[in-house]
Amino acid sequence: MRKMLAILACKLGYFVGKLVGKGSSLPGKLALKLCPDILGQVKLPSTVIAVSGSNGKTSTVEMIAAILRADGQTVIYNKEGSNQIEGVATTILTNATLSGKVRADVLLMESDERYAARTFRFFRPTHFVITNLYRDQLTRNGHPESVYDALRPALSPETELVLNADDPLSSCFGIGRDNVTWFGLDRCSYSVPTPTGVYHDGAYCPVCGGVMEYAHAHYNHIGAWRCTACGRERPHTQYAATALDLQKGVLTIDNAVTVQLAFRSIYNVYNILAAYAVCRRCGVSADTAAGVIGNYVLKNGRMQTFRLGGHHGTLLTSKHENSIAYDTNLRYVQDCGTACVVVVIVDAVSRKYFTSETSWLWDIDFDRLDSPNVKRVILSGRYCNDLAERFTYSSLPADKWEVVEEIPAAVEELKASGDDEIYVLTCFSDRDKFLTLTEREA
Repeated sequence: MRKMLAILACKLGYFVGKLVGKGSSLPGKLALKLCPDILGQVKLPSTVIAVSGSNGKTSTVEMIAAILRADGQTVIYNKEGSNQIEGVATTILTNATLSGKVRADVLLMESDERYAARTFRFFRPTHFVITNLYRDQLTRNGHPESVYDALRPALSPETELVLNADDPLSSCFGIGRDNVTWFGLDRCSYSVPTPTGVYHDGAYCPVCGGVMEYAHAHYNHIGAWRCTACGRERPHTQYAATALDLQKGVLTIDNAVTVQLAFRSIYNVYNILAAYAVCRRCGVSADTAAGVIGNYVLKNGRMQTFRLGGHHGTLLTSKHENSIAYDTNLRYVQDCGTACVVVVIVDAVSRKYFTSETSWLWDIDFDRLDSPNVKRVILSGRYCNDLAERFTYSSLPADKWEVVEEIPAAVEELKASGDDEIYVLTCFSDRDKFLTLTEREA
């Protein structure tokens, strides 16, 4: 009786929430209050895929869903991005019958890495994808190794793991397990001899503390690593990007499958590999997976285009409190080679909690903007002066960047001058504060 009441309350709460523009987690919270073990009482599909990690969860989940649907499977997932237990409960229960049977072939769950152990207390995924573990929201998460410790209890022995071989920390989840599928990027023209970025979290082995050496790196500390003390090294990959040409937008997987890239970022390559690997493990053919991924445009708002006066613009969502998210987007701007103006906006550090802590700005490699194609940089938002202080220690000449505190004022200044390409780097919290002042492209 309590099970049926909880499911009904969740469905009603979700319906009401939709009417008022909310409701991704509150209905699930209500259901869990009525029946705390409700997630253990529902009948789930035979395939349950979880996706977690510091960066790339939402994009990877979206691609997995698209591939599986192209394969003819019915998929439900938490597309609103509410990835703690309340949001997961909302997704499951709103797609269940009153008797508790989830109506789908596949349940696909994006899960917050710190709360995954709570989410998967009552049921276990058949496949668990972990994209990476980086410095992310240090105020909330602490060190990445703390996140590793929080995520580990969520991984049951019977769950198949799909792991990033190029990330030294998240690859530790595969130690002592046979049911692991590895994905990674082989050496390519974009590889560099040593890790990049202003800090090096891959300097020491996360297992024994020994000094790490790299045959090459792709970005920051992600690449072909090896511990000089214990000998642990990058695992052999079952699914690998064997060739990459970002200028032409072409990715080759396993020397056989060619994928056209709509978003030509080395970081997007890893999201694609994660989605491709788990879908192949779920029985999807290489042709079907590649056909969906080819020129796939993400629908989650991570990359949006707009027009402003004579300018064409692109907004690249750059997760605040996460320097690697910024570094990869800065690299994208640098590599595009097009004459451009760059706008960096930090108006609210987080949409989930209040903090004015901005030390993470010092972890971002803003020196990448000291590039011939970047003609001008505008710093805007409530924390523009924190940005300005950081820029005084960058390699950019003082006359190349300026502060325009109010976002509307920055928009008007851009609109009134030139026609260079515009790239905007900001997070979800601040994205619409800029985009609502522009003309959106379809």
